[in-house]
Parts: sequence; C-alpha cells; structure tokens
Amino acid sequence: MVDQERLVKSFCELVQIDSPSDEEEEVAQHLEGRLSRLGLQVARDAHGNVIASEEGDDPLLLSAHMDTVEPGRGIKPRIQGDRITSDGTTILGGDCKAGVAAVLEGLEAVADQGISRRPVQVVFTRGEEIGLVGAVNLDYSMIRARESVVFDGNGPVNTITGASPTYVRFDVEVKGRAAHAGVEPEKGLSAIRIASDIINDLPQGRLDEETTFNVGLISGGSVRNAVPADATFGGEFRSRNTETLDLLRLQVSNTLEQARQRYRDATIQEDVEVMFHMYNLDPEDPIVKLVTRVIGDLDLTPDIKPSGGGTDANAMRLHGIDCVVVGMSTNEMHTVDEYVVIPDLVTTARFCQNIITTRQ
Repeated sequence: MVDQERLVKSFCELVQIDSPSDEEEEVAQHLEGRLSRLGLQVARDAHGNVIASEEGDDPLLLSAHMDTVEPGRGIKPRIQGDRITSDGTTILGGDCKAGVAAVLEGLEAVADQGISRRPVQVVFTRGEEIGLVGAVNLDYSMIRARESVVFDGNGPVNTITGASPTYVRFDVEVKGRAAHAGVEPEKGLSAIRIASDIINDLPQGRLDEETTFNVGLISGGSVRNAVPADATFGGEFRSRNTETLDLLRLQVSNTLEQARQRYRDATIQEDVEVMFHMYNLDPEDPIVKLVTRVIGDLDLTPDIKPSGGGTDANAMRLHGIDCVVVGMSTNEMHTVDEYVVIPDLVTTARFCQNIITTRQ
C-alpha cells in the first residue's frame, strides 16, 4: 500500500533540493540513488537525463521532470492541514516533484507488497521548463518502452491532457543609434522606442480558445542618460490550430518588416523556432484505455481536456512513444501560491502503483 507519511516526507525532501533549469545535478544524484535501491539499472544519457531500466518485455515508461522554475531556491515546504505549500517567498516545486515523488512511491509500494507487475523504465528529464530540452535531447536508443505515462499535469491525477498546442518562440534584436540624452538626443535612434512600437503592434494574451500570444522578456539600454542603441525582447505564441499558427508567423514577420520600413537606419533581426508540436489523444489508443480504466478503478472520473501547455510528452510522441499526461496533485503552478493537496498526491501514487500492476 501507498505510505502517506513516506510519500509526504519524500516530496518535502525533493523540493528542498534546489533544481532550477540547468542546475539539476544534485537532485539527479539523489534520484539515481533512490532508483538503484529499488533494483533498477540506472544510467545517464549525454544530456544528463536520468534513465532507469529493468529486464522484461513491453515496459511502461514512467516520466517526470527534475527542473523547477524560479523563484525556486531555498524552498521551505509547510504542511497546513491537507495541503503542502511553500513559505510564500518561493514556488513549492510541486511542478514536477509531485510527479517524481508519486512515481517513486508507486514503485516502493509495489516492492513492499512483493506482487508481480509490468516491467518499467523511468525517465526523469532535465530542462523541461525551458523548452522540453531534456526530452528533445533524450537518448531514445536507450528507451525500449513504446507507451508512457507522464506525471506533469495540473490538478488531480484524473485530469488528463487531451490535446496540447504547438509552441513557437521568437527573439528580436533591435540596434539603433546612441546619443547623449541631455545634450544631443536628436542624433540618437532609440532601440527601446522601436522595440516598444513593435510590441505594441503585436497581439497579446488569449486570442481564441486554442491560441495565446505573449511577449515575456525585454531588455535594453545601459545608462539612464543615453539614447539606447540596443534592445531585445522575446515572446511566444502557441495554438492547437495549424492555420492560426501560420497566420501568426506571418503577422510577426509583417510587423517586423513594417518597423524596418519605418526605421530605416535601425537594424531589426529575429530568430523564430518551433519548440514543440501539437498532439491530440486518440481515445482508442491502448495506453489511453488503460489509463482511463485505472482511473475508474480508483472511483474517479477521467477528466480529459485540452491544455495550453506543453510537456515532455510532446517531444516523446515524435519518437513513437504513445504518451498520456496525467495530473500530479499540483495547483497554481509557477507561482508562489503553488500548493499540493496531500490526498490527491496519495491518489497519484496509488494510480502509479495500479498502472504498473494492471494488465491491458
């Protein structure tokens, strides 16, 4: 059986190991030890992802990511009734350490009972929060599993991601002309002003039920009393509609070209890249049927709905792995108000236990 006390202790230990994106080494070493003690063969690929395997046909891949967003250093978890929170100065790190803890506890619970189960592979990735880079760079030659459950959804475990968008990031660099702001501003060409005009001409926020657009980064200038010669800004757009994505690409391109025509002495350069691709779950896929059946066996109703976010599943599906993303008990992700509901966390671990002991 799932041990709630052990699970909560494990989760709290994990969130107290700092692991912002690109700084996952300490938590990776911790997880290597945990997985080895469970009898799995543990290795790292060239990117630093943790991969644990065992013998047996048709393994199920259990996956979550190790990195967290900022502010995520010096996390102090607090248990308040049936919730775990931070002290309010940082995130909690439930995204995705609730998923990691649930996977570990599910495996521990099955080992305690000594019952037979489906062989597994476990993958804990790096850099999910900065563009799924761990999953994109995962050494898929080390992965035998063709089906996966990814523990990285918001809310309780019966929340299933039914569709995920394509995500496109863009970065724009503007070069103007410096001048003394108090003596001869007429000789300058403000890169910040140009960047602001471009941003003002771009869409923002939710554009429709499938599409969002956001400029989330901006920097420029060096001192207060100089017309700034340099500015950069970065953003993203995402949609579950291919036609909309094409139109947004065109809109970004046209907006930048109009700025070049308006400010002919400036240099405006952009870098646009698709970070991950959309998918829609097929309810007839065997792994989808298995996940919904196990959720039903827990007396829960599967809640399949689209998401505006991406997970490692977006990358893994491109490599022929049928993935289902389930909730992991985390709420208010990426904020200092993040919290984990302990009964939901226990249920997530029970789901993990049951998914590897239930045959299709």
